[in-house]
Amino acid sequence: MKPGIHSNPTPFEVKRKERYVPVIAKFWFSHLFALLWLCFSFYLSLPWLHQLAEIVSLPLAILIIGGISYLPGYMNAFLLLSLILDKQPAFKNEFPTEQVTVLIAAYNEEEQIFETLSYLDKQDYQGKMQAIVINNGSKDRTVAEVERAMKELSFPIELMHEDKQGKFHALNLGLQAVKTPYVITLDADTLLHPSSIRYLVARMKSSPEEVAAVAGSVLVKNSRENLWTKLQEWDYFLGIASIKRLQGLYQGTLVAQGAYSLYKTDCLKEVGGWPDAIGEDIVLTWRLLQKNWKVYFEPLAVSFTEVPSTLKHFIRQRARWARGMIEGLNEVKPWKQPQLYVKYLTGVNLAMPYLDFTYTFFWIPGLILAFFGYFWIVGPMTLFVLPLTILSYSILFFYQRKYVFNPLNLRIRKNKFGLLFYILGYQMIMSPISVYGYVQETFRFKRKWK
Repeated sequence: MKPGIHSNPTPFEVKRKERYVPVIAKFWFSHLFALLWLCFSFYLSLPWLHQLAEIVSLPLAILIIGGISYLPGYMNAFLLLSLILDKQPAFKNEFPTEQVTVLIAAYNEEEQIFETLSYLDKQDYQGKMQAIVINNGSKDRTVAEVERAMKELSFPIELMHEDKQGKFHALNLGLQAVKTPYVITLDADTLLHPSSIRYLVARMKSSPEEVAAVAGSVLVKNSRENLWTKLQEWDYFLGIASIKRLQGLYQGTLVAQGAYSLYKTDCLKEVGGWPDAIGEDIVLTWRLLQKNWKVYFEPLAVSFTEVPSTLKHFIRQRARWARGMIEGLNEVKPWKQPQLYVKYLTGVNLAMPYLDFTYTFFWIPGLILAFFGYFWIVGPMTLFVLPLTILSYSILFFYQRKYVFNPLNLRIRKNKFGLLFYILGYQMIMSPISVYGYVQETFRFKRKWK
């Protein structure tokens, strides 16, 4: 995906009058569809289940097939219908003017920080905007680049220093200096579309009073670098975006990611700011949700971030995400969330270790066995999950192109090989890495943010 800086976005709204379907009806109807799909899948899989039970016992056969077929199929069916039913409400005002502060925690970001601030300077936001850059003990020329931006750019930039290592330390120091009603967090290597902040604030201003945060849309800016970045381009564009849309529909986006999100300043301060956690944005979001506040997602508030270009850094990042999810579950139990939708959405995360474990230790070995003609675990029945996956990704692809990229004058880069590899092989990489992250958190391995 390619960021454009000279676009003239059109309003994101549906002119024709449509019949309103309550969110609760969408929720239960999608579950009904998923349940019917599960029953259909179970019926068709009976021969496979009996065959595998003769080899490993019936309870273990149910456990294996449940993790690689039944539960993923149910979740994909729920996701699919939810995406079909989702209708993003129109903005009440596309040109808000509320004052906003942007917090940027920076550690050794000399190559990116000036460009990030330059893109902030090009925003078409009509309200007063300022940035606070918190230098978190950088040992390069980060401070010099920020000082250059303070002289050359047209909007106010303040530089602060936090010597205690940790992004949460830096953000909490910056939060103390925030005087505006809204605060945005932005990674030092993340570039914003010119209308991004305007749409992000517009979504907040168009939302109910109990909405405490709005997550922006994060896409990949270095997708042409190599295979790893090509894969991640589709993960951000399809996988992560589909989950964000699903969670946003049910008013409980589970991660207002630190890379680019908007918060109400008072809400942030009430929960104590960012916690001491490797997944500080996950735990923070769940604390907001526990207060009976809501977290939305705005697909038009587009940003472009630098993703890991080596396998080593990719593993480190995704293992960190897996650890962050476990931290969130330990911090705020799903059954303690006050909202029905959030109970369900966070509850799904309880099943993720099980799914990743069965995929890693049963599906991948089963795939190897299938190449030698042994279809005990992986066979024709496992392909039933694939059509739903492809259909849900197709729906999201056309949604992204029609309602996000076209209005913003962006174009989707041609990356067919990356898409094919993403659909067929990405999970074989992700599940073992996630399991590694769960092990790290279980045994309290040393934290590594980068």
